[in-house]
Amino acid sequence: MRESGVVTEELRRARIAVSVYFAVMGLVAGVWLARIPAVKGQAHLSDGTLGVALFAIPVGLVGGSYLAGRLVDRVGSAAMTRIGGIGVCVLVVLPGLAHNLAGIAVPLLVYGFFGGMLDVAQNAQGVRVEAGYGRPVMTSLHACYSLGAIFGSLAGGAFAWAGLAALPTLAFGGGAGLVALLTLGRWLLPGAGPGHAPEAVATQAPGVTRPVWQVVLALGVLAVCGLVIEGAVGDWSAVYLHDNLGTTQGLAALAFAAFSVTMTIGRLVGDRLVRRFGPPRLIRTCAVISLIGLVAALALSSPPLAIAGFTLLGAGLASSIPQVFAAGGRADPDRPGAGLGKVVAMGYAGMTAGPAVIGALASVVGLRLAFSITIVLAALMALAAPALAWRGARRTAPGSC
Repeated sequence: MRESGVVTEELRRARIAVSVYFAVMGLVAGVWLARIPAVKGQAHLSDGTLGVALFAIPVGLVGGSYLAGRLVDRVGSAAMTRIGGIGVCVLVVLPGLAHNLAGIAVPLLVYGFFGGMLDVAQNAQGVRVEAGYGRPVMTSLHACYSLGAIFGSLAGGAFAWAGLAALPTLAFGGGAGLVALLTLGRWLLPGAGPGHAPEAVATQAPGVTRPVWQVVLALGVLAVCGLVIEGAVGDWSAVYLHDNLGTTQGLAALAFAAFSVTMTIGRLVGDRLVRRFGPPRLIRTCAVISLIGLVAALALSSPPLAIAGFTLLGAGLASSIPQVFAAGGRADPDRPGAGLGKVVAMGYAGMTAGPAVIGALASVVGLRLAFSITIVLAALMALAAPALAWRGARRTAPGSC
């Protein structure tokens, strides 16, 4: 794939292909999120029953990501990426046909399962591409997801503005994604088994080894912290600005919009920063930036400063999850997919439970204090950042980790 520092055409095509898979996953998610109100009305769901239906997605994500880790090591990341991508594009259409709770929840559960499968597999493929390039590319791949999500949200909003039902919107997102994936899927890098394990990227510190289970656990903690914060901002930032700081709903929505924009921009430049500073140093610095942003958003009572804090938080979180997932793919030299799958599954489990825990605490101590849990998580990310330099030791006995 890569000889004498020259990136081959095969590797370039693989990078294009996996970038498109990330973008399509974001596109489909963005279209779905934009049309949730339409699906809710079509199925005559209350807020409570809608919450039950939506909870099926993260449950599926956790299960799909854990299983995908094992399958990637058996059949290869390319095959699992193709399967996950097709499943996501097809299944996102089905809620547009639903007229009751079961008709939405069941497809969303399976959609989440294939989404978790796709996320692990495409990240494993990204780790292989990164190893072939010999320099960081993972953060730019995650930027493609963010760009796809933005485009999907705008497209979904345009369909809603035109007065179209949910079904044609979801069919557009899923259909367009499916065409792109079927066209470029053959460019993904083949391979499976022990030979599928990626080379160390130049930015990884040499000589820092730990038992595989310690590396996976540490990276899982980092994934939980980052995704809980991200989920909390998505679910609670607008509520916090509206209810606690007294802003209008339109102004409150700017918090998450600004967060998303700076996260996308940060991911577009993140690979250069990783190459210059290395993952541990960069993520520690970014965690401190996130910490400052959260303190500004929650400790001050000014809506403009709160929005500025969430904006800063997006920049701070931008590179964190891509680098944690990349390290997860290198955590287990013998089974890279299994290590990555466990890290992703832990992160999704945290993203599922975190916002709900914040909501439960908010009913007791208030949203500002409950939201402050994210400050502790950002501090923990800064302390745990050195784990990104760890390498898993190869097994000397069966059954370890």
